[in-house]
Amino acid sequence: MSTPFYVSPEQLMKDRADFARKGIARGRSLAAVQYADGVLLVTENPSQALHKVSELYDRLAFAAVGRYNEFENLRIAGVRLADMRGYAYDRRDVTGRGLANAYAQTLGTIFSSGGEKPYEVEIFVAEVGATAADDQIYRLTYEGRVADEHGFAVMGGDSETVSTYLSEHYTPGASLGEALTVAVAALGHTGDGDRVIPVEDLEVAVLDRTRSQPRKFSRLRPARVAELLGPRGTPEHAAPLPDDGAPGTGATTSSTDDPADPTDQVSGNVAPLENPSTGEPPSGEPPVAPPL
Repeated sequence: MSTPFYVSPEQLMKDRADFARKGIARGRSLAAVQYADGVLLVTENPSQALHKVSELYDRLAFAAVGRYNEFENLRIAGVRLADMRGYAYDRRDVTGRGLANAYAQTLGTIFSSGGEKPYEVEIFVAEVGATAADDQIYRLTYEGRVADEHGFAVMGGDSETVSTYLSEHYTPGASLGEALTVAVAALGHTGDGDRVIPVEDLEVAVLDRTRSQPRKFSRLRPARVAELLGPRGTPEHAAPLPDDGAPGTGATTSSTDDPADPTDQVSGNVAPLENPSTGEPPSGEPPVAPPL
């Protein structure tokens, strides 16, 4: 009988942790930022159908990075748990701490069991309170650890670089526009330089305590995001601007002009139209058709 291959528990846990960390680092970063009226959640997500940020309950939001199918299962389980607890007791009994503890137990059990691979996910559970002091941001790791974050928090991708940028530029009690501008700039900040993320690639949601509805979660559409961000530089994926010619000489004339296309017009110095009846350039008046 052959001797079974032995792996120490320490080495087994280390290998499982490295596996989960590598899977999470392959995605885009997600930032949670507290502002004057609530909690802002923003990430780079080109998909319009697969959301990383969603609503859990009246005052609770869910955000995750990693494998979509894994954190989507966790989101659905959290929604069901919140609905059952709110129905059996009271809607005020559904809290972010309760949901975070439930997620921590699930993730910890999956990570420590040897029968399946660990989940490659990290989760934010955000809760908005009556005042800014009551706002909560809970961060849950792949191994079931829970951390209570204050001010801002980042997970996924190059989280260290994004977190460093936020620590230098974050201002407590900022407005929504200011907080969004700093968060988007942090997500676009890399070691090689800064890039401008297109508005269409941003997924932005807020927990806004000033909303009159019981449900405080709101997803911001691209038009609203563009309004809050204001003018920015050229997006990373935008098409290059046409050549405007040498400085001080005006624009160059395009050789591929299409007269039938009203949007394709020649720029620069163009010869004036002639009066068809006299053959002379017009004197400020539009040309007149010759008599029949």
